Amino acid sequence: MDFLKRAVLKIYLFWAVATFCIIMTLSLPLVVLPFVLGEKLGGRISYIFLKLWGYGFGLTSFIRFKTINRHKIDQSQPYIYVANHNSYLDSPAFVTAIPGQCRPLGKVEMKKIPVFGWLYPYVVVVVDRSSVASRIKSMNALKDKLRQGISVFIFPEGSMNTTDQPMLPFYDGAFRLAIETQTPVLPMVILNSRNLLPRIKFELRPGTITTVFLEPVPVEGLTMKDVAVLKERVYSQMKEALDYYNAYGAEEDNIFLEPKTSFG
Repeated sequence: MDFLKRAVLKIYLFWAVATFCIIMTLSLPLVVLPFVLGEKLGGRISYIFLKLWGYGFGLTSFIRFKTINRHKIDQSQPYIYVANHNSYLDSPAFVTAIPGQCRPLGKVEMKKIPVFGWLYPYVVVVVDRSSVASRIKSMNALKDKLRQGISVFIFPEGSMNTTDQPMLPFYDGAFRLAIETQTPVLPMVILNSRNLLPRIKFELRPGTITTVFLEPVPVEGLTMKDVAVLKERVYSQMKEALDYYNAYGAEEDNIFLEPKTSFG
Protein backbone atom coordinates (compact mmCIF):
# COMPACT_ATOMS: atom_id res chain seq x y z
CA MET A 1 0.00 0.00 0.00
CA ASP A 2 2.84 2.40 0.80
CA PHE A 3 4.38 1.72 -2.61
CA LEU A 4 1.03 2.39 -4.33
CA LYS A 5 0.54 5.59 -2.33
CA ARG A 6 4.02 6.86 -3.26
CA ALA A 7 3.44 6.00 -6.91
CA VAL A 8 0.14 7.91 -6.97
CA LEU A 9 1.77 10.93 -5.32
CA LYS A 10 4.60 10.89 -7.87
CA ILE A 11 2.10 10.79 -10.75
CA TYR A 12 0.14 13.61 -9.13
CA LEU A 13 3.33 15.67 -8.72
CA PHE A 14 4.25 15.09 -12.38
CA TRP A 15 0.74 16.15 -13.43
CA ALA A 16 0.90 19.33 -11.31
CA VAL A 17 4.36 20.30 -12.61
CA ALA A 18 3.23 19.69 -16.21
CA THR A 19 0.08 21.80 -15.80
CA PHE A 20 2.13 24.49 -14.05
CA CYS A 21 4.49 24.72 -17.04
CA ILE A 22 1.69 24.61 -19.62
CA ILE A 23 -0.39 27.31 -17.93
CA MET A 24 2.68 29.46 -17.29
CA THR A 25 3.78 29.15 -20.94
CA LEU A 26 0.32 30.12 -22.19
CA SER A 27 0.19 33.02 -19.71
CA LEU A 28 3.69 34.30 -20.48
CA PRO A 29 2.82 36.75 -23.30
CA LEU A 30 -0.32 37.92 -21.47
CA VAL A 31 1.73 38.74 -18.37
CA VAL A 32 4.78 40.24 -20.10
CA LEU A 33 3.33 42.24 -23.01
CA PRO A 34 1.14 44.65 -20.96
CA PHE A 35 4.31 46.13 -19.44
CA VAL A 36 4.81 48.03 -22.71
CA LEU A 37 1.92 50.20 -21.46
CA GLY A 38 4.02 51.33 -18.51
CA GLU A 39 4.81 50.14 -15.02
CA LYS A 40 1.56 51.07 -13.29
CA LEU A 41 -1.12 50.42 -15.94
CA GLY A 42 0.70 47.54 -17.60
CA GLY A 43 1.52 45.99 -14.26
CA ARG A 44 -2.13 46.13 -13.22
CA ILE A 45 -3.16 44.24 -16.36
CA SER A 46 -0.30 41.77 -16.03
CA TYR A 47 -1.24 40.88 -12.48
CA ILE A 48 -4.78 40.07 -13.56
CA PHE A 49 -3.37 37.36 -15.81
CA LEU A 50 -0.88 36.32 -13.13
CA LYS A 51 -3.76 35.77 -10.70
CA LEU A 52 -5.59 33.75 -13.37
CA TRP A 53 -2.44 31.62 -13.66
CA GLY A 54 -2.47 31.04 -9.88
CA TYR A 55 -6.13 30.06 -9.80
CA GLY A 56 -5.74 27.97 -12.97
CA PHE A 57 -2.82 26.07 -11.48
CA GLY A 58 -4.79 25.50 -8.29
CA LEU A 59 -7.85 24.28 -10.18
CA THR A 60 -5.94 21.79 -12.32
CA SER A 61 -3.86 20.61 -9.34
CA PHE A 62 -6.81 20.26 -6.94
CA ILE A 63 -5.41 22.95 -4.64
CA ARG A 64 -7.78 25.58 -3.30
CA PHE A 65 -6.46 29.05 -2.43
CA LYS A 66 -8.53 30.70 0.27
CA THR A 67 -8.18 34.22 1.71
CA ILE A 68 -9.37 35.63 5.04
CA ASN A 69 -9.50 39.30 6.19
CA ARG A 70 -8.96 40.86 2.76
CA HIS A 71 -11.23 43.68 3.96
CA LYS A 72 -8.32 44.95 6.10
CA ILE A 73 -6.59 46.24 2.95
CA ASP A 74 -7.04 49.86 1.88
CA GLN A 75 -6.47 49.60 -1.87
CA SER A 76 -6.00 53.36 -2.20
CA GLN A 77 -2.51 53.13 -0.67
CA PRO A 78 0.56 50.92 -1.05
CA TYR A 79 1.76 48.47 1.60
CA ILE A 80 4.81 46.41 2.33
CA TYR A 81 3.32 42.92 2.55
CA VAL A 82 5.31 40.36 4.56
CA ALA A 83 4.55 36.65 4.94
CA ASN A 84 5.99 33.43 6.30
CA HIS A 85 7.64 31.12 3.78
CA ASN A 86 7.30 27.33 4.00
CA SER A 87 6.79 26.03 0.45
CA TYR A 88 6.99 26.77 -3.27
CA LEU A 89 3.18 26.95 -3.10
CA ASP A 90 3.46 30.22 -1.17
CA SER A 91 3.97 32.06 -4.47
CA PRO A 92 0.57 31.28 -6.05
CA ALA A 93 -0.96 31.72 -2.58
CA PHE A 94 0.11 35.33 -2.12
CA VAL A 95 -0.43 36.21 -5.79
CA THR A 96 -4.07 35.10 -5.59
CA ALA A 97 -4.59 36.65 -2.11
CA ILE A 98 -3.29 40.20 -2.60
CA PRO A 99 -5.80 42.44 -4.39
CA GLY A 100 -4.40 44.43 -7.28
CA GLN A 101 -0.74 44.33 -8.19
CA CYS A 102 2.41 44.21 -6.11
CA ARG A 103 6.10 43.70 -6.76
CA PRO A 104 7.68 40.82 -4.83
CA LEU A 105 11.33 40.73 -3.89
CA GLY A 106 12.73 37.45 -5.16
CA LYS A 107 16.03 35.58 -5.18
CA VAL A 108 18.04 35.56 -8.39
CA GLU A 109 18.30 31.74 -8.24
CA MET A 110 14.63 31.45 -9.23
CA LYS A 111 15.51 32.66 -12.74
CA LYS A 112 16.99 29.20 -13.37
CA ILE A 113 13.59 27.47 -13.18
CA PRO A 114 12.40 26.52 -16.70
CA VAL A 115 9.45 28.58 -18.03
CA PHE A 116 8.87 30.31 -14.68
CA GLY A 117 12.32 31.87 -14.92
CA TRP A 118 11.41 33.61 -18.18
CA LEU A 119 8.52 35.43 -16.51
CA TYR A 120 10.30 36.07 -13.23
CA PRO A 121 12.27 39.28 -13.98
CA TYR A 122 9.18 41.02 -15.38
CA VAL A 123 7.03 40.75 -12.27
CA VAL A 124 9.64 40.42 -9.50
CA VAL A 125 12.39 42.72 -8.21
CA VAL A 126 15.35 40.34 -8.36
CA VAL A 127 18.06 40.36 -5.71
CA ASP A 128 21.33 38.48 -5.40
CA ARG A 129 21.74 38.34 -1.60
CA SER A 130 25.46 37.53 -1.94
CA SER A 131 26.06 40.92 -3.59
CA VAL A 132 25.94 44.17 -1.62
CA ALA A 133 25.47 46.12 -4.86
CA SER A 134 22.52 43.92 -5.85
CA ARG A 135 20.88 44.35 -2.44
CA ILE A 136 21.20 48.14 -2.66
CA LYS A 137 19.87 48.15 -6.23
CA SER A 138 16.88 45.99 -5.30
CA MET A 139 15.99 48.20 -2.32
CA ASN A 140 16.12 51.28 -4.54
CA ALA A 141 13.86 49.52 -7.06
CA LEU A 142 11.35 48.71 -4.30
CA LYS A 143 11.40 52.34 -3.13
CA ASP A 144 10.63 53.40 -6.69
CA LYS A 145 7.61 51.04 -6.83
CA LEU A 146 6.28 52.45 -3.55
CA ARG A 147 6.69 56.02 -4.84
CA GLN A 148 4.49 55.01 -7.79
CA GLY A 149 1.83 53.75 -5.40
CA ILE A 150 2.62 50.08 -6.09
CA SER A 151 2.76 47.72 -3.10
CA VAL A 152 5.72 45.40 -2.59
CA PHE A 153 5.96 41.92 -1.10
CA ILE A 154 8.85 40.46 0.90
CA PHE A 155 9.51 37.16 2.66
CA PRO A 156 11.33 38.62 5.69
CA GLU A 157 12.82 35.22 6.62
CA GLY A 158 14.98 35.53 3.50
CA SER A 159 14.65 31.88 2.53
CA MET A 160 12.24 28.98 2.84
CA ASN A 161 11.80 27.67 6.37
CA THR A 162 12.72 23.98 6.55
CA THR A 163 13.05 23.84 10.35
CA ASP A 164 10.48 22.67 12.90
CA GLN A 165 10.05 26.27 14.12
CA PRO A 166 7.04 28.40 13.02
CA MET A 167 9.35 30.94 11.35
CA LEU A 168 13.00 31.74 10.86
CA PRO A 169 14.39 35.00 12.31
CA PHE A 170 13.54 38.04 10.20
CA TYR A 171 16.02 40.16 8.27
CA ASP A 172 15.87 43.95 8.66
CA GLY A 173 15.28 44.83 5.00
CA ALA A 174 11.46 45.01 4.90
CA PHE A 175 11.33 47.06 8.09
CA ARG A 176 14.07 49.48 7.11
CA LEU A 177 12.23 49.98 3.83
CA ALA A 178 8.96 50.61 5.68
CA ILE A 179 10.49 53.27 7.91
CA GLU A 180 12.51 54.92 5.14
CA THR A 181 9.44 55.26 2.91
CA GLN A 182 6.91 55.65 5.76
CA THR A 183 4.86 52.82 4.26
CA PRO A 184 2.73 50.63 6.56
CA VAL A 185 3.59 46.96 6.92
CA LEU A 186 0.77 44.49 6.27
CA PRO A 187 1.61 41.09 7.78
CA MET A 188 0.00 37.95 6.37
CA VAL A 189 0.30 34.29 7.30
CA ILE A 190 0.12 31.42 4.80
CA LEU A 191 -1.28 28.23 6.28
CA ASN A 192 -0.89 24.57 5.22
CA SER A 193 1.42 25.11 2.23
CA ARG A 194 4.20 23.03 3.83
CA ASN A 195 1.82 20.14 4.44
CA LEU A 196 0.82 20.10 0.76
CA LEU A 197 4.33 20.56 -0.69
CA PRO A 198 7.22 20.26 1.79
CA ARG A 199 10.55 21.31 0.37
CA ILE A 200 12.49 18.41 1.88
CA LYS A 201 10.23 15.52 0.77
CA PHE A 202 8.86 17.34 -2.28
CA GLU A 203 5.63 15.33 -2.44
CA LEU A 204 2.54 17.23 -3.52
CA ARG A 205 -0.90 16.66 -2.01
CA PRO A 206 -4.26 18.23 -2.85
CA GLY A 207 -5.86 20.47 -0.24
CA THR A 208 -6.51 24.05 0.83
CA ILE A 209 -3.97 26.81 1.41
CA THR A 210 -5.33 29.71 3.45
CA THR A 211 -3.81 33.19 3.48
CA VAL A 212 -4.82 35.42 6.37
CA PHE A 213 -4.22 39.17 6.42
CA LEU A 214 -3.44 40.55 9.88
CA GLU A 215 -3.72 44.08 11.25
CA PRO A 216 -1.68 46.64 9.26
CA VAL A 217 1.21 48.08 11.26
CA PRO A 218 1.62 51.86 10.90
CA VAL A 219 5.12 53.36 10.88
CA GLU A 220 4.39 57.08 11.02
CA GLY A 221 7.00 58.86 13.11
CA LEU A 222 9.31 55.87 13.43
CA THR A 223 13.01 56.34 12.76
CA MET A 224 15.77 53.92 11.86
CA LYS A 225 16.38 53.45 15.59
CA ASP A 226 13.00 51.67 15.69
CA VAL A 227 13.81 48.98 13.09
CA ALA A 228 14.40 46.26 15.68
CA VAL A 229 11.22 47.15 17.58
CA LEU A 230 9.11 47.17 14.40
CA LYS A 231 10.61 43.85 13.27
CA GLU A 232 9.90 42.25 16.65
CA ARG A 233 6.33 43.56 16.69
CA VAL A 234 5.55 42.11 13.26
CA TYR A 235 7.30 38.82 14.07
CA SER A 236 5.31 38.45 17.29
CA GLN A 237 2.06 39.32 15.54
CA MET A 238 2.64 36.70 12.85
CA LYS A 239 3.82 34.02 15.29
CA GLU A 240 0.79 34.64 17.50
CA ALA A 241 -1.48 34.21 14.48
CA LEU A 242 0.30 31.03 13.35
CA ASP A 243 0.00 29.55 16.85
CA TYR A 244 -3.69 30.47 16.93
CA TYR A 245 -4.57 29.00 13.54
CA ASN A 246 -2.50 25.86 14.08
CA ALA A 247 -4.48 25.29 17.27
CA TYR A 248 -7.97 26.28 16.13
CA GLY A 249 -7.97 26.10 12.32
CA ALA A 250 -8.75 28.81 9.79
CA GLU A 251 -12.50 28.95 9.36
CA GLU A 252 -14.44 32.06 8.37
CA ASP A 253 -16.21 32.13 11.74
CA ASN A 254 -13.00 31.67 13.73
CA ILE A 255 -10.85 34.63 12.68
CA PHE A 256 -7.81 35.96 14.52
CA LEU A 257 -8.43 39.70 14.57
CA GLU A 258 -6.46 41.65 17.15
CA PRO A 259 -2.84 40.91 18.09
CA LYS A 260 -1.84 41.28 21.73
CA THR A 261 1.52 42.73 20.75
CA SER A 262 2.10 46.48 20.43
CA PHE A 263 4.80 49.09 20.59
CA GLY A 264 5.90 49.55 24.17
